[in-house]
Amino acid sequence: MSVFDDLVGQEQAAAVLSRAALAAAEVVGGGRGAGMTHAWLFTGPPGSGREDAARAFAAALLCPSGGCGHCEQCHQVLIGSHPDLEAVKPEGLSYSVKQTRELILRAAGAPTQGRWRVILFENADRVTESAANALLKAIEEPPPRTVWLLCSPAPDDMIITIRSRCRVVGLVTPSGEAVAHVLATRENVPWEMAAFAARAAQGDLSRARALALDDGVRQRREAVLAIPRSLSGVGDCITAAERLVKTAEEEAAAATTALNESETAELRKLYGEGSSGKGLNRGLVRGGAGALKELEDRQKSRATRVKRDSLDVALLELVSYYRDVLAVQLGAPVQLANEDLRFHLDALARASTPEESLRRIDAIMQCRERLAANVNPQIAVEAMMLGLRRP
Repeated sequence: MSVFDDLVGQEQAAAVLSRAALAAAEVVGGGRGAGMTHAWLFTGPPGSGREDAARAFAAALLCPSGGCGHCEQCHQVLIGSHPDLEAVKPEGLSYSVKQTRELILRAAGAPTQGRWRVILFENADRVTESAANALLKAIEEPPPRTVWLLCSPAPDDMIITIRSRCRVVGLVTPSGEAVAHVLATRENVPWEMAAFAARAAQGDLSRARALALDDGVRQRREAVLAIPRSLSGVGDCITAAERLVKTAEEEAAAATTALNESETAELRKLYGEGSSGKGLNRGLVRGGAGALKELEDRQKSRATRVKRDSLDVALLELVSYYRDVLAVQLGAPVQLANEDLRFHLDALARASTPEESLRRIDAIMQCRERLAANVNPQIAVEAMMLGLRRP
């Protein structure tokens, strides 16, 4: 059993990382360790498991046996408690230069257990330009026992100077069969449900797991995929857009409200709220006003990111719907992601042309681009719905 065994459908990448872990062990032992480098870039489409691959590699680097999967070192890495692993996940829209510099300072420390200091940076493509420049300097001249593991959807999402100094590990979308097998064997999901979830998620294991195990996720998918059948007039388009944006806002609130309250309470406590002593409470809280404002800004950014991610999931569901319609129209011998809606797919395929299906897909992708450029979500989604409207 190895930590790389859990990488679904990534045999080639697992082999590369396994050899690199052996080379890293040679370096620790005083050898040359050819094939080991101090900066890695994990890339791949959504659901390919970029972060899982990076974490497995971190475990292999810190494990005396190269990632056995059952020792204390591996266990600590996989649950995120290893003292030599710094896992970073930007929660907001971007990762600032201040945050990056603080991370670089932490990365400069020596490993506590004598092997490696590993920095696992998820969504590294969210760094700002100034943050990327600061990160570049750290990657160019890292401490001898520090390893950077950056995760990004595509190599081009990172500035070329960083990309050129990293060894790129490209991951692929797992097959539906592989994802269904994982759900059936590891999650005890009935095979029929596992096959449905894998097909609907198009190889995205985390999405497939959510579809298989959460009835609410399946209901939200059904609501999104019912949208194309409801767009018969301008009023329907405005209503559908309002409903989609409101649902995303509600999901963002549900995901962040409790965490926001906990963070705010902890910070207020840190700055002395509720402390006894004349003048003590007021003075300390006033001193923490700047920190509270900074926390509120981060929380707003995180809520915006969660809302945008929720909308993007819905938009990708719509893309899969119209892709299936196009496949039916062209008679393409491909598996349909939404086979469970075959009746509706066939009906729309007969009532429209391939050119109209492509135009609708373009409208959705343009909406995604507008949302990424911070266009007002309501306006962007309304414009998309009008583009999807049936004549």
